[in-house]
Amino acid sequence: MTFEQGLVFAILIATLAMFVWNRLRFDVVAMLALLVVALTGLVPSEQVFAGFGHPAVITVAAVLVVSQGLVNAGVVDTIARFLGKVGTHPVVQVVTLSAIVALCSGFMNNVGALALLMPVAVWMSRKGGHSPSLLMMPLAFGSLLGGTMTLIGTPPNIIISAYRKDTGADAFGLLDFMPVGAVLAVVGIVFIALIGWRLTPRRKEANDDKELFQIGDYITEVRVTEESEAVGKTLHNLMAKVEEDADVAVMGLIRDEDRELAPSTFEVLRSGDILLVQADTESLQYLLDVGKLDLVGSQEEAESEAMAKTDARSSVDKESEQDGKKEKADSKKDKASSRGEINLMEVIISTDSDLIGKSANRLSLRERYGLNIIAVARQGKRLNKRVGNIRFTAGDILLVQGREDNLEETLSNLGCLPLAERGLRIGNPRRTLLATGIFAVAIVVLMAGVAQAATALVAAAVVMVLVGLLNATEAYRSIDWSVIVLLAAMIPVGEALETSGGARLIADQMLLMGDTLSPAALLVMVMVATMLLSNVVNNAAAAIIVAPIAISLAGQLPITVDAMLMAVAVGASCAFLTPIGHQSNALVMEPGGYQFGDYWRLGLPLSVLVVATSVPMILLVWG
Repeated sequence: MTFEQGLVFAILIATLAMFVWNRLRFDVVAMLALLVVALTGLVPSEQVFAGFGHPAVITVAAVLVVSQGLVNAGVVDTIARFLGKVGTHPVVQVVTLSAIVALCSGFMNNVGALALLMPVAVWMSRKGGHSPSLLMMPLAFGSLLGGTMTLIGTPPNIIISAYRKDTGADAFGLLDFMPVGAVLAVVGIVFIALIGWRLTPRRKEANDDKELFQIGDYITEVRVTEESEAVGKTLHNLMAKVEEDADVAVMGLIRDEDRELAPSTFEVLRSGDILLVQADTESLQYLLDVGKLDLVGSQEEAESEAMAKTDARSSVDKESEQDGKKEKADSKKDKASSRGEINLMEVIISTDSDLIGKSANRLSLRERYGLNIIAVARQGKRLNKRVGNIRFTAGDILLVQGREDNLEETLSNLGCLPLAERGLRIGNPRRTLLATGIFAVAIVVLMAGVAQAATALVAAAVVMVLVGLLNATEAYRSIDWSVIVLLAAMIPVGEALETSGGARLIADQMLLMGDTLSPAALLVMVMVATMLLSNVVNNAAAAIIVAPIAISLAGQLPITVDAMLMAVAVGASCAFLTPIGHQSNALVMEPGGYQFGDYWRLGLPLSVLVVATSVPMILLVWG
């Protein structure tokens, strides 16, 4: 072993350890690894940041933008709309959900496909009266299986295609992954639908989600009295006095006959104002004492007020029916229309959310975004702590209140995904056809070999922006920059493993350990090693690390480079054993009520099935 090889191995081991340690973001770890290989001279200075212009990185970014354009046009909603008609039997629900998410994942980002269908799965489980755990893990695994079918289905496929081009052959085409991936997806989904879903744990009883957030008992009306110190001051002033020692959320303000849900914190309070507040008994008493407020109304009346989820327009319409009040009603109707309707929504914090590690008070969510955090649930249970001081973690489920007109955008900016029942948009058929047409043209261009994947998909993304399917801001926001940085940083690190001879050294050692094994057995070894690695580190990083080793190994065996690269692609995409191996697995952990050790119960037999199915197919097609 040379000094350079030892240095590369040390850097890779340290990088993998930091990935597993998970104290730093994986993109930060990748950048640290890149800087180390640059400072040690393992990568020439002019090539240190070449990864940011690598075709694989550009292709991944373009796929994410195109996926968002398809979502905005309602293409995925159109595909998913018939799910409400499939019935309530678990087998039928599992097979339809898994099949649809696999189909979508084959042609768009698989995490995006999962995020779109996850709320539908929650609604279907509630409709069927069974635990969401029956559907969540099959849905996540279906998205991973679907990503194996095409070049653009998952980043590892794009990376493997680029490595094939580095060997002197043409890059893999869009559908070159289909013979293996499609068989794998079909076999996997059939197994999940018939047997696999029965292996998922029952962490929640049926309908538990309906009881996750019962806020009616915590909703109360309080009146601002003439003696109250809050008179003439803003709502923010009142809340600032109590937030240190009480957990209170103001959900509405009633003044005379006008009601405003989620009032501005800069609203000046008057004597006689009624505040609709959410608080436990101790916090409520503290609010009454400090603010010199009075209790009014019953809990039943308050719950009715909060849960009606209507704006002032409804009360105005009633007033308009009264004689002599038409002009006043019209004025209030206009005012209510400008404010917008207030929604309560359950959302889940994604793995890359800005909320992670921070609290609602620290972020000033109410003041900055007009967003009320009403309750927080973790590991299937509502947290009985002061909401404002809870430090959020990935997978937390939040009950939020906000204005309908900007709630979706606000949640997207904060990295939260809707979880409760989500109405599928009917959409504009012209926009749906336009988006489908643009994407279809890009696919045809790819298949015909007129342009490379990066060029064709970037062109599709630009056209979608030009025709208004998404604006430039949405396009930039749709790109997962952490993944882009990870890829751009790890590609030179992977090249250092190859140029230093480290990949060849590992391949030689594998041959020594398996000198009596057949090429097929070594193919299994490579796939299983990649699969295990992708369960503890990002799958793109796993592909970058193992691909050079696979290429070196193929050069010493009577087996093609293509077969070895396909084995790496499948292994990197099929991380079924842990929730940290892939974002899809992490996203379903909380709504499914899973624990870390639950994934292997379905993931282990599915992994064995993947190897048993894909290795013969790889040898048949590429061996």
